[in-house]
Amino acid sequence: MKKVSFFQSIQWKITAIMILLLLLAIQVIGAYFSQGLETDLKENFEEGIEERLEVLSYNIKEAFLQDRPEDGSGPTLEQDVANILALYGQSEVYSKLQIVDRQFRIVGTNTQADDIGKLVTGDSNVRPAIISGTPSRSIQRNQSTGERHLVRIYPMSNNEDEPMGAIYLEASMEEVYQQLSRINNIFLNGTLVAIIISALVGILVARSITKPIKEMRKQAQVMAEGDFSQKVNVYGADEIGQLADNFNEMNEKIKVANHTTEEERRKLSSILANMSDGVIATDEAGKITMMNDPAAILIGQSIEQVRGQLIFTVLQLEEHSVDFMELQDSGSLTIDFSDDNQFFLLKANFTVVQDERDQFAGLITVLSDVTEQEKVEQERREFVSNVSHELRTPLTTMRSYLEALSDGAWQNDEIAPQFLEVTQNETERMIRLVNDLLQLSKMDHKEQEMVKERVNVVPFFHHVLDRFEMNKDESVRIERQIPRDSIFLWMDKDKIIQVVDNIMSNALKYSPQQGSIRFRMTKERNRVKIMIADQGPGIAPEKIDKVFDRFYRADAARSRKLGGTGLGLAIAKEIILNHQGQIWAESKEGNGTKVYFSLPLISRKREG
Repeated sequence: MKKVSFFQSIQWKITAIMILLLLLAIQVIGAYFSQGLETDLKENFEEGIEERLEVLSYNIKEAFLQDRPEDGSGPTLEQDVANILALYGQSEVYSKLQIVDRQFRIVGTNTQADDIGKLVTGDSNVRPAIISGTPSRSIQRNQSTGERHLVRIYPMSNNEDEPMGAIYLEASMEEVYQQLSRINNIFLNGTLVAIIISALVGILVARSITKPIKEMRKQAQVMAEGDFSQKVNVYGADEIGQLADNFNEMNEKIKVANHTTEEERRKLSSILANMSDGVIATDEAGKITMMNDPAAILIGQSIEQVRGQLIFTVLQLEEHSVDFMELQDSGSLTIDFSDDNQFFLLKANFTVVQDERDQFAGLITVLSDVTEQEKVEQERREFVSNVSHELRTPLTTMRSYLEALSDGAWQNDEIAPQFLEVTQNETERMIRLVNDLLQLSKMDHKEQEMVKERVNVVPFFHHVLDRFEMNKDESVRIERQIPRDSIFLWMDKDKIIQVVDNIMSNALKYSPQQGSIRFRMTKERNRVKIMIADQGPGIAPEKIDKVFDRFYRADAARSRKLGGTGLGLAIAKEIILNHQGQIWAESKEGNGTKVYFSLPLISRKREG
């Protein structure tokens, strides 16, 4: 590196700045001098007052101690005091001078003669000074004129330290302050001149230093905005010039590094934006710094809401107390985000990020929605359990009766037919169950095709209900509310018959003696709604949404006794959904159950 001469170095510039600082120090010294001068002037003024006060007090004491004839032939105390004041108390600085005896009576003054003989006021400090024998000093400002006065109370006592009186003195200090003001003005003018000269020199020196620094600062701001195309001007070979060269080299290196980083950032942003899983990044303290859109959707909060919060708080994992470094070993966690209205599970996979020193630097969390997967798995487990249970009961019954028959019951003419009838009923029940399962399986795998046709549903539903009229118990009534006008739907007749059969069968099973079943069809704007209502025991509110689940029975014992498989409404739901319709139920315990399903009307486009 080239050696820099002294006059080219920044040290010379700093030396010039130090000279200006020295000039500033001189001004500070002048200020201290002014303060010291003010102190000296005040002290000299008070010393002069004190000397005069001592002479005056000596003569006043002599006048107080002088013996006076009782016949009053000689001068009075007031006359002696007046003579002393005329001789020693006349001065331009005395604004007020009073002589007070020990009875607190004014015996002499340089202001108003009629004050002689008056008592001093109670708010004055003269009385305490006479009683205690303690002198007092204070500087007070006249409220009317604004002048500052030195107030002295000088108590007097005889040779036996008995109080004789006091001298009250007010001396104007305006001359002192005027003199100080003139001196301060001189220093102020000198200081202003020095400041102007120092400012001019300082500006010239500072400009030579700050100009390249300002340019580098502006360039740094431009670089912060992502523009690395400009260069800093190099004005000399001093340290600032070399700093400018290094700054330009750094600019070029940052440009290359920024380009590489930006390219990697775009790749990462593209990956994160197109991921179906949510990704959350944290710092070394576990606070969230970055999150993609899928993660925001999964947790239901935006990045602005969660930035800076602990990831464990956001993911509701406080109770787990999982250590950061143990997360990678634990692999993943399943987090339950369910509430009263929705079942929602998230799977969180954690990866620990380490710095170059293998220290914990953050956490990457990948979130996946496993709600449907868990539902499917739960339904699979329930399905296997339910099928096993539904098949085990009739098989156990059949085995028991067959064992009894094989043990000789077949020879009994009364028992053998009953056992065979039970075995046949259980066999038919298993056949119905297997057929229903096969039908649901085909629907799940879209293997069962719908044979839809244009059907007038008014006579169609009358025909279906007529079948139930012929086979129902005579004590149960079926009430119909079906419009007379023709209504056409596009549907699979066999499948809709199966839906009505399943719902009506349930209604007949649970209807009491002398009860009634209502079948009502209404035409709405773009659909037909059918309601089938019974007068059975009803369903509890917490169970009403589950009646369309597979193998679900509101009254399991009675339903199984009546031969139900628990799949009828589940099949009905699948059929209605395949017709782009809806199915639902309403019920109150003790007031029966209403099952609704709707089918879409034929659109004008299809009719054409």
